[in-house]
Parts: sequence; C-alpha cells; structure tokens
Amino acid sequence: MNEKQQLEKVLWAISNDLRGNMDATKFKDYILGIIFFRFLSYNMVAEIRKFDQVTELEELYNLYPSEIKENCLATLGYFINPNNLFDNFVDEYKDGKNILEDLSKVLKDIETSTYGQESQGDFEGLFSDLNLTSQDLGIDATEKNDAIGQILVRLSEVDFQFTNSKIDVLGDAYEYMIGQFASDAGKKAGEFYTPQSVAKLLTKIIATDKKNIKSVYDPTCGSGSLLLRVAREYDIKAVNIYGEEKNTSTYNLARMNMLIHNVKYDRFKINNTNTLENPTMLNQQFDAVIANPPFSANWEANSKFLDDNRFKEYGKLAPKSKADLAFVLHMLNQVNEEGTVATLLPHGPLFRGSAEKTIREKLLKDNHIDAVIGLPQSIFTATGIPTIILILKKCKKDKDILFIDASKEFTKVKTQNILEEKHLEKIIKVYQDRSVVEKFSHLATIDEVVENDYNLNIPRYVDTFVEEEKVDLTEVSNLLDENTKKLKEKQKEIQDFLNDTVNN
Repeated sequence: MNEKQQLEKVLWAISNDLRGNMDATKFKDYILGIIFFRFLSYNMVAEIRKFDQVTELEELYNLYPSEIKENCLATLGYFINPNNLFDNFVDEYKDGKNILEDLSKVLKDIETSTYGQESQGDFEGLFSDLNLTSQDLGIDATEKNDAIGQILVRLSEVDFQFTNSKIDVLGDAYEYMIGQFASDAGKKAGEFYTPQSVAKLLTKIIATDKKNIKSVYDPTCGSGSLLLRVAREYDIKAVNIYGEEKNTSTYNLARMNMLIHNVKYDRFKINNTNTLENPTMLNQQFDAVIANPPFSANWEANSKFLDDNRFKEYGKLAPKSKADLAFVLHMLNQVNEEGTVATLLPHGPLFRGSAEKTIREKLLKDNHIDAVIGLPQSIFTATGIPTIILILKKCKKDKDILFIDASKEFTKVKTQNILEEKHLEKIIKVYQDRSVVEKFSHLATIDEVVENDYNLNIPRYVDTFVEEEKVDLTEVSNLLDENTKKLKEKQKEIQDFLNDTVNN
C-alpha cells in the first residue's frame, strides 16, 4: 500500500469512527477544513525555515517578526503565528486543554491576516463552515472538544511527506474524501463532484489540438476538480484558473482545493455567484471552458435576458425549468476565438422542441457544435440517468458534427457503472481522429441534421441496433428429429436392459 492509499484509508477511518450521527456533508466540512489547516501550517513552517533550519520556530519568529510575516504574506498570501500551528493544537489537546476557542480565533486570524493583501478575496470567509460550537459536534463542550481534538490527533499520526515530489498526495486525498462523501451522501454531495474518469475524459477533449492554454474557466465549478485537472494537464503553475459557484459552502471548498494543490493565490479567481443571473466574468474570455452544470435546473429566464449579449442572438431563452442551454450559451460567450467548450448535459437539450430547438438550430447554423458524446447511465453518484458531453467551438474549421455512442463503454461495479482506461482511450481516439466506427460513431453533415429537423438525438446518427442472427427453421426441425430419434433409441436400450434384468 503506497503513501496515498494509506492516507486515504486513515481519512476514511476517521470519518467512520468520529462522525457519529452527523450528516456526512456536515462532517466533510470539519475533516477537510482541518486537513486544510494542517496544510497551511506546513507551508508556514517551510516558509519560516527559509530563514534558519535549526532555531526553534517561536524563537526564530521572535528574532525576525516583521521580516517573516512580510515574507509569508508576499509568498503564501497569509500568516499564522508560529505558536498557533497545527502541531501546537495537537499537543494542547493531548495535555487535556479545551482548544476550541483558541482554534476558532486562529482560523479567523488566518483570514484577517490577508486583509489589504492581493490574497484577501481567496481567504475571506474560507473557514465559515467550520463552526466549532455547533451542536453537531456534541451535546456539551467536552464532546465538541473531543470530536475536533481526535480529528487533529488522528491526522497528526499520518506521516505527510510534504516534499515537492509528494505534495499532491494530500491534494489527491482531499479529492478522494470529496468523492467518498459524494458517494456516502448521495445527491447533495454529488452535485459538486464529477467522477475522476469523466473529468479525465473532458480534460482530454479540451486538450485535443491544444499544445498550451493560459486560462480555463468553469461557470459552475463546484469543488474545482475539473479546473484543477485541466491545469495539471498543462502546467498548474502557468495556467490561470477562473470559476463561479453558487453554493457558498462549495465555493469555500473550491478555494481550499486550489490552495491545497499549490495553485498560488494570484493564479486563480473563484467567485460566489449565480453565473446565469449575476455573472461576474462577462468581460473576460478564456482558452478553455469546462463544466458539469446542474441538470435541468431552474433559472429566472426573465425577458430582460433577451437583451443580454449571451442570449440575444438566439431570439429565445432556455425554458425556466430547464437551464441547460442557457449554460451552454453562457459558456460559448466566455470562450475565445480559438477556444473549446466541453460540458456535461442530460439528453433532453439534444431533441426537445420550442425554444430549445430554436437555440439548437442557431448553434448548428453558426457551426458551433463540434461533437456529441453519449455516456453510460449510472456513472454519477447523484443520478442514474445517461448523460452526454457536448463540445462547442467559437470558430470551428470543419462543418461536420461528430456523434459518438459510448453508452455501452463501461464496467459495472455493484450499482455503479465505471469508465475504465480502455473505454476512455477508445472514446478519445475516435474524437481526436474524428473517425467513423460502425455502431459507435458517425460524422454527420449539416444536411443530415437539417433532414432530422435539427434533432441531435444520438440514435438518429449512430445505428446501434444489433441484428439477431437469423434462424434456419429447416435446420432446427432436422436437428429436433435427429435428437428425437436418438432419444427413442436410448429409451429402447434402457427398456431392454430392464427386461433382461427381470428375466435373469
């Protein structure tokens, strides 16, 4: 078992042992928040040690207080007093002290240390979900103190080997916990978690024909895992990351996720907003846009949006109860001329009529739709419905639309369908080559789409019908006669044997 697997095992054991009757999504906030505090503490120690590798931290800080603080704020974007690091709280809890009040103050102090700094927006309200006085932790102060203290102690027993080569171990474990809680909590947690295999598929699609990207954007970024995966595909230290997230708790999680993956505070910008109704980045365009928006969500769909640059060219708005194509048009607006949009959607936007048909028709006539990829059902924790990947481009070079039916490309694990590496490779190769594979993919002309009345339902273009082998009735009849004859012969042999036995 490698270090990453050991860490994941310990983290999941902590959650099972300590959360009690607490809702999984609430416990997630505590355990991931404390993991994040340990990560911040580690970075602080590493930064202070640049001044001196031997002297005790507290003594070193007393020698160079202003220099150390200024350096940490400039480099890390935050500051923690060396007396208030993760390990200090572990020792205090082991000594029998109640640590909750001091820990609450330190978490707030981390935030206030960024005031006036470029990093302020990335740390503001970051620990707001870590309520250390909540009744969820216990009925009295002792129970609450023990719940948090035990998480601190158990995490301190994990040997985090924080080196440049292994720093992502904690980051990957962070994502592992998000995934585990998504599985455990169902839809509520699954709303902001995209399975790793699907995330990888989206990323490889984005990366097709792109040697380099400088910026990536997700309008419904959830925990930020899609953004991070795209950035890692290139150079996480060189890609600027942008996102918007409506849910405040998930927005906090996304910012933590960026920092814990060593995305420097000045390399990402994530805003807490409803991207359709109150967008904050309309004046920017990006090299890549990637998203897993909430399926068939409600939105305002107010007539005022007909004057919005994102929607006005289409003459119609996505239905109030089905915002899927509103997200699509928003994303297309945000991508630059050479950029690519890859988004997950339910099947409905491919074939529904009325306003959605009008929008679809305009997208096709303007040659923005690059490909439609059908995925298997039950690959998401939150829903069992089959989904698609829709790929769009601002300036598409060819006019054909590639359809891929990958609905059968999965391995079943209990109740979940899993996209394995072999499935991903098959889909990605066909997409990159834009190849036609019988019963799997088809390259449709715009004329074909017009003939289908702008319906993009995949079975209209990819024939997946498996013809049953024809049965030769004469051959079956002859075989039946032959077997009947053999059976009668065998029955006669048995009867003759029985008669001989009786006579003897």
